[in-house]
Amino acid sequence: MTIFGVALLALCTLIGVFLGDLLGVALGVKANVGGVGLAMILLIAARSWLLARGKLGGGIKLGVEFWSTMYIPIVVAMAAQQNVVAAVRGGPIVLIAATVSLLLCFACVALLGRFGRREPGEDAQVRHGGDVIGGGDASAQARPAEKV
Repeated sequence: MTIFGVALLALCTLIGVFLGDLLGVALGVKANVGGVGLAMILLIAARSWLLARGKLGGGIKLGVEFWSTMYIPIVVAMAAQQNVVAAVRGGPIVLIAATVSLLLCFACVALLGRFGRREPGEDAQVRHGGDVIGGGDASAQARPAEKV
């Protein structure tokens, strides 16, 4: 049932917000620090755990996938509530932290891109797709040869 996926998301969100509040208290900040991000990490871990054990049913998967499509708009809405002007007035550390985190993200994407590369080798299906995209006449390759 879809409601189980939504319940899993709600549980991960509650735990993530709680951990974010604890992290904020530990850092001496009167705010939730990374609660939504922690919730998403918990959701990914829970989904992987259920999938590995064969307990990820269609309903749970549907509920999780529905709300995962809503994640980007929710984060954008949350970011719109932040007081960026006050943060920048707080000093240059904000700009330094933003720049360092951006560079770290770029480095991680580059690193993952290198590990995720496939071995160079073409099969017939890849060549056919390239011909279709290139606008060539790939119809002869797509059909098997007719027997005479």
